[in-house]
Amino acid sequence: MAETKKKIFLLSLGCAKNLVDSENILGILSSHGYPIAEDIDDADIGIINTCGFLQSAVKEAINAILEMIDIKKRGGLAKVIVTGCLVQRYGYKLKRGMPEVDGWIGTGELDKIAALVESTDTNAPFFIGRPEFIADHELPRVQTTPFYSAYIKIAEGCFHRCTYCTIPALRGPLRSRPLESIVLEAKAMRDRGVKEINLIAQDTTVYGVDLGIDNGLERLLEELIPIQGIEWIRVLYSHPNEIRDLFLQLMDREEKIAPYLDLPLQHASKRILKAMAREIKGETPYELIERVRSYKRGLSIRTTMMVGFPGETDEAFQELYDFVKKVEFDHLGTFIYSPEPGTHAARLKGIPDKKVSKKRRDSIMSLQARISLKKNRGMINKTIPVLIEGFSKETELLLSGRSIRMAPDVDTQVLINSGEGMIGEIQDVLITEAHSYDLVGEIV
Repeated sequence: MAETKKKIFLLSLGCAKNLVDSENILGILSSHGYPIAEDIDDADIGIINTCGFLQSAVKEAINAILEMIDIKKRGGLAKVIVTGCLVQRYGYKLKRGMPEVDGWIGTGELDKIAALVESTDTNAPFFIGRPEFIADHELPRVQTTPFYSAYIKIAEGCFHRCTYCTIPALRGPLRSRPLESIVLEAKAMRDRGVKEINLIAQDTTVYGVDLGIDNGLERLLEELIPIQGIEWIRVLYSHPNEIRDLFLQLMDREEKIAPYLDLPLQHASKRILKAMAREIKGETPYELIERVRSYKRGLSIRTTMMVGFPGETDEAFQELYDFVKKVEFDHLGTFIYSPEPGTHAARLKGIPDKKVSKKRRDSIMSLQARISLKKNRGMINKTIPVLIEGFSKETELLLSGRSIRMAPDVDTQVLINSGEGMIGEIQDVLITEAHSYDLVGEIV
């Protein structure tokens, strides 16, 4: 009689790029016959795929590991395995400090997950090295996002050297997937019922540079557009220095490409941007936004801003505030600078007081709430296509969905209070109310 395989529970922390890694881990283990548990109480083996980008993420990951170790001590799990960015960054220290963990895998060793799960070595196998591996369409994958929407990682690693960022150390150099591999994965997703694909990488706009492909992102999009059944294609994580007119023209022309630009500017002060190694080539941040918005389709822009960076004076912050007020972004997030060990910025002096930084963050977000409300009010009485996602998290009396100008997980939503909606379908919704972030409407 064949041995019954142990059930796997996986906790995925961090960004959508990490989520794709988690889906590959589940895919590999499923292909080896391991059943997947939806609840840790039903599992025999617990896996945590960690984030280690910021110190706040490091604390969250360590707490999650300690909680899973505690479950193991109580007899709830036979093994605890830790993977991902935290391992890549602090693996050797973690191994010494957490002997209860049964195995460790860095960001470039995902293909070894089955060997680690099956290992009988009591000395906690440890797989960490220079990140060079990149998954392709042939690597098994279990989709954990809703059936109608999925992420495709088109490249791994990064060749930018922002002074505050640990990503190149955690994820290695830029490695683009072959174009054909991405197209095959998109077609497989279409066959499963996926209607929206979200292209992700540390920087999607440099896709193909390492492969010698000119205008690689544009060429990839031109291959994806004809795929019948894929209705929305969204490009996430675009570096401000790589926004080509060819890319914007394609977005303006092709209805299937979301008119949505995810553009993390980080700041508006030229001095601060220089200290971050994020100066925009040949134009100011405002000129870049003007160029993006010159297209007739009217592209929505999401950005992130960082406050509290070393050397951010009151004048530099005011410059940022005035910029946000003038530009009126469609979606904006703000976070406080975190000095990360090993980065150049961590050695810089002049970090503002934490209370000052929190006040600056709150000020920007309060401003953005007013901007968002103003923009949303302009949507009242307009009918827009909305991807129906299911009941609202707040109440089952409302349906929730997103327009093509809203990305999954990070942006606002459209709440639907009238009409019959079908989950996974794109339906016309008449907007009847506007709030600071969410829209409300009825299915036409």
